Amino acid sequence: MTDQAIPYTPLDVQLPPVSSKEIFSEIQWTTLLSIADTVIPSIRGPSAPSSASSKVIPQSQLNTTIAQLAAHIRDPDASTLAMRYLEENASSNLHFRDTIQRLFADYVNEEGRNGLGFILNALNSKAGSLILTGSVTPFQEQPFEIRDKIFSGWETSRLKPLRAVYRALTGIVKRTWITSSPTLCPVLGFPRVPVHGKPADGFKYDFLQIPPGDEPETIETDVVIVGSGCGGSVAAKNLAEAGYNVIVVEKSYHYSTKHYPMNFNEGFVSMFEAAGVTGTDDGSMGVFAGSTWGGGGTINWSAALQTQGYVREEWANYGLPFFTSLEFQNSLDRVCDRMGVSAEHTTQNISNNVLLEGARKLGYAAQPVPQNTGGQKHYCGHCTMGCHSAEKKGPTETFLADAACAGAVFMEGFNADKVLFSNTKGGRVASGVQGTWTSRDAHLGRSGDGSVKRKVIIKAKKVVVSCGTLQSPLLLMRSGIKNSQVGRNLHLHPVIVGGAVFDEETRPWEGGALTAVVNEFEDQDGHGHGVKIECLTMLPAAFLPAFPWRDGLDYKLWAAKLSRMTGFITLTKDRGSGRVYPDPTDGRCRIDYTVSAFDRKHMVESLVATAKIAYISGAKEFHTSCREMPPFIRQEDPAGVDESEGVNNAALQSWIAELRRKTLDPERTLFACAHQMGSCRMGASPRTSVVDPDCQVWGTHGLYVVDASVFPSASGVNPMVTNMAIADWASTRIAKSIEKEGLMARL
Repeated sequence: MTDQAIPYTPLDVQLPPVSSKEIFSEIQWTTLLSIADTVIPSIRGPSAPSSASSKVIPQSQLNTTIAQLAAHIRDPDASTLAMRYLEENASSNLHFRDTIQRLFADYVNEEGRNGLGFILNALNSKAGSLILTGSVTPFQEQPFEIRDKIFSGWETSRLKPLRAVYRALTGIVKRTWITSSPTLCPVLGFPRVPVHGKPADGFKYDFLQIPPGDEPETIETDVVIVGSGCGGSVAAKNLAEAGYNVIVVEKSYHYSTKHYPMNFNEGFVSMFEAAGVTGTDDGSMGVFAGSTWGGGGTINWSAALQTQGYVREEWANYGLPFFTSLEFQNSLDRVCDRMGVSAEHTTQNISNNVLLEGARKLGYAAQPVPQNTGGQKHYCGHCTMGCHSAEKKGPTETFLADAACAGAVFMEGFNADKVLFSNTKGGRVASGVQGTWTSRDAHLGRSGDGSVKRKVIIKAKKVVVSCGTLQSPLLLMRSGIKNSQVGRNLHLHPVIVGGAVFDEETRPWEGGALTAVVNEFEDQDGHGHGVKIECLTMLPAAFLPAFPWRDGLDYKLWAAKLSRMTGFITLTKDRGSGRVYPDPTDGRCRIDYTVSAFDRKHMVESLVATAKIAYISGAKEFHTSCREMPPFIRQEDPAGVDESEGVNNAALQSWIAELRRKTLDPERTLFACAHQMGSCRMGASPRTSVVDPDCQVWGTHGLYVVDASVFPSASGVNPMVTNMAIADWASTRIAKSIEKEGLMARL
């Protein structure tokens, strides 16, 4: 473990003002907030002043609950803090309504807003209320115990829209409460900044500025790269170092390490695609993608695994022999060397030690996960909100910095509208990118107050699209690429989240989030489809919302146990796939994906193994993100338990048998995704792929896609290194093509 950090306070990150656009009427807000207070109610005893937002429990139960909470709170007045925590309800926080308003105004599509608005209106009409609640009395006028019963019943309602509203609102309310609660972090003892590691300055970037004007600004360069993430950053380094003029444009903005780690709400809004509320159309999966300078490499968890042999063979069999070549291995090694990837300097935290030691006791194959931390110790679990020490060697501290030193030019706040083409006798040739640039203001350009907005045309010999799996296909579609494969073949590495609760404190947010992996279940069908078991970030706002809401008190008690938890994910190499497409109203990214029954069967077996790992490690409880599966609670025998039986314990085996009877119904399971791949996949034919073996878009010249969207199928490992290696190889090919064209032009 590293030395404890020097106390410091990150710089504030100003969020744009909350939109004044009317999303809901006041009566709709009243109903919505009454639902929120049903999900996160105030917990009080019978003698407390009555309130429509209070769940009243017997005084003896309240006293016991306060004592149980206080026993695990590190505060001189633990009982008072426990009481404040229980008494807090969702709407009592002044930031709660603003956060909901921001989400629905800026990030939820019109279909979602209208759907919820319809339900809220129905709840305020006698006929609608009768259908939805069984009573003509408006929802918000019902006593709490009736509201609680009504809302809980929506989970399994015969009306699909009600089931959808239940899933959406429990998810939004849980996350909004956790990100804004004034009492949760003090109850947990969760620190604002990491207690290990030292703050350090990262690389200092300069960004192109454009003066105000009415006409489009035109810029000329050799190569324009759209996106600054793992793929785009490597391409920028190689092309700039090859001597070409390179511009990297990024729709989001750069933050210095002095802003890290951000608070939850600021971090989601400022560094994640759609503030971290992107989800699949069926509502079963939360999809997390980076949207900041450095892309996903700025908010990921440092896992730096190379592409495995069986995946390389699979891709080679698609007519892509490069993946089994030494050249690809050289690219893998080259990007890992630049980031200082190693497992030798890792100190495993409690969660990852539980995974490794539990696997050892059960005979499962497991190993440490190499980290991109520059060959240094990096004992920090806050990095998904930005790395304050600059020890994580993502794109901002490596490839983008190298590109800057080689003369690359950068532009933040650039939204690419379309790729430009010129039609020649030789075919359709990419000639640049058109978009809108928004300068920084007090809110990094997002309020429009005092910022400069300009149409910008960047003329270039080569265009490299590196917008990520969610956005690259949409840019191609907006640019007139008609290939029916664009946006399809989407893989998401779906995960189920597990949480184990121990008697002793684990402080799971300390130490690297993902430093170990169990490989035992990665090939369950003989064709490379299966599951890796890993740990994950344990920041409260990233971990706790994944778990089911069954009751307001139950959820608060669950959340308060975080300081004694370890968390796990079942990372699935999915055989099933989906698609990305633009919303028909506003063009934003939509995701059509449901985890297949084939992949869910593999996930069940990995959950069984995860529960066994937790049990053999002494966990007292094991919870999953599946609502149809009750948690396993270890029953202690007063006469003593024969621990020598291990996972043969009858109660555990009974729970496992019940789990194996489940299908992980997508309507009753919350899956999560932090890896998006394949929506512009590489292949040997335009009939089955979007880009050719050089990553050039079929039917064009000079237009390339260089990011994880070109993966031929799911990588089966955390995709950063694979993405970078493909970018390393493709960008050297692009450099050679520019050189060849230059020679031809001089002949």
